[in-house]
Amino acid sequence: MRFSSRGQVDPFIVMDVVETARAAEAAGRDIVHMEVGQPSTPAPAAARAKLIAALARDAMGYTVALGRPELRAGVAEYYRRVYGVDLDPRRVVITSGSSGAFLLAFSALFDAGDKVALGEPGYPSYRQILRAMSVEPVGIQTRPENRYQPLPEEIPEGVKGLMLASPGNPSSTMLGRDELAALIAAAQARGIAVISDEIYHGLDYGKRAVTALEVSDDVYVINSFSKYFSMTGWRIGWMVVPEAHLRTVERLAQNMFICPPHASQIAALGALEAIDELEANRAVYAKNRTLMLETLPRIGFDKIAPPDGAFYVYADVSDLTGDSRELAREILEEAGVAVTPGLDFDPIRGAQTLRFSYAQSTERIEEGLRRLQAFMAARGH
Repeated sequence: MRFSSRGQVDPFIVMDVVETARAAEAAGRDIVHMEVGQPSTPAPAAARAKLIAALARDAMGYTVALGRPELRAGVAEYYRRVYGVDLDPRRVVITSGSSGAFLLAFSALFDAGDKVALGEPGYPSYRQILRAMSVEPVGIQTRPENRYQPLPEEIPEGVKGLMLASPGNPSSTMLGRDELAALIAAAQARGIAVISDEIYHGLDYGKRAVTALEVSDDVYVINSFSKYFSMTGWRIGWMVVPEAHLRTVERLAQNMFICPPHASQIAALGALEAIDELEANRAVYAKNRTLMLETLPRIGFDKIAPPDGAFYVYADVSDLTGDSRELAREILEEAGVAVTPGLDFDPIRGAQTLRFSYAQSTERIEEGLRRLQAFMAARGH
């Protein structure tokens, strides 16, 4: 049987690393996981309790396509409380994770053959989802001196969309309000649609992350309960769209997904009430971040992006290797630490970078750093 050409997307390399690490664990090895961007903590207790109570009385059938009204209202209230943004709950679209939001956004905004600009390094699934929809991703080779974020003058000619991410993955760097406003203004002046991926909001360690909704209502904003809310496998997220786009997105959601997972929507309502628990999780990440920034440069990983948020450290390892996949394999095999080669995030320079995640417990991060130090010392660093 034939294949479509648009279906031939690149693999998500970090998932290959996860599988290799799993096989090593199945063979009896202890592996420290610094490869995957996933909290080690479960969904908040309030989320689980709310779902348990609902399971006793609710059949968990379909909801409306855009999500339960009380959850949409809860997300809008979250924007008021955190950002001071007065958001109409009607503009909130509950989605099957941020991945479902990307599918809806790209479908609503772009036609086959359109071009969409995105910063590199960046989340690899942007490129692959766009390609699967016959839309062409156009990479912006961002620079370390600009903290791996694009500049307005770097937006390519001929693009119909601009994908932004703050905090970014893998860089963990954030755009300030002025930087974000300049990018949005430059794009809008040229009729370019802006999509702001804000999935790591809540995970910041100095200044608060700025949402694009503080700058403009004429943007798509994507977020999720996966990272700050510690609900990766629940596959529940949201998107905020301009009011004029709501019916288009609704029709797409009806046909693509029918509705987001009902049970996850109920749990998400509980998660919005669990800020104390979530802030305790963030305090662990902050401690882990300090350990990473103190230790990695000292043991030889000294060319790193300044991580403002999320839970990653992105390191230039060009003085160690020209093949980050092979270096990651050696670290896993010899040190028992799983890390991600940069090829996922930057198809041009990724062979010379690694991403380290510090989303595990502090005890496991300390153990991983001890193993990395021994690995590097054995190589004369």
